[in-house]
Amino acid sequence: MDTPLLKYIHQCVTLSTADHEGIMEFFQPIQYPKKTILLNEGEICKFEGFVTKGCIKTYFIDQNGFEVILTFATENWWVSDIASFQDQRPSKTCIETIEASELLILTPDSKEALLSKYPDLERMFRLMVQRHLAAYQERLFGNIALTADKRYALFLEKYPDLPQRIPQHLIASYLGISPEFLSRLRKRKSKK
Repeated sequence: MDTPLLKYIHQCVTLSTADHEGIMEFFQPIQYPKKTILLNEGEICKFEGFVTKGCIKTYFIDQNGFEVILTFATENWWVSDIASFQDQRPSKTCIETIEASELLILTPDSKEALLSKYPDLERMFRLMVQRHLAAYQERLFGNIALTADKRYALFLEKYPDLPQRIPQHLIASYLGISPEFLSRLRKRKSKK
């Protein structure tokens, strides 16, 4: 049994083959149709999900009513509102599927039981949180210090297959630019 989740786990910790089936029992596989809201602002996040198929966005609505995309989660990425999940406090973000998606879900209780039975997985979750923090810091730095051209180049480096999978207005929202400006960036890039 060499699932994407087990491959992810093995990048962080070494477990015996006998542990594989036991670990998978703690995760609930769930399929969601396209445009399914997994979390609304103000709700408490009750899941951490490993994406096995699909694309999911995490976003908030700004003071002008515009959607601001914080992250995309595609295959082999995790999706959650970590602060809301960990502290069981209302979320400041929304999470929604962009494509039909399949996730392996942990609830607070199943995660606690998993870590109680397999304490070595604490290391995996610590590394996951560190990776997410590094990604958010990089994104914050990019939004403050980089031009739109450079932000778009970084986006293409980080998410090379996404431009073929999602609408351009979502990419523009992620980059903090208008769809029209993104179109001009893409034309300039294609001429090079």
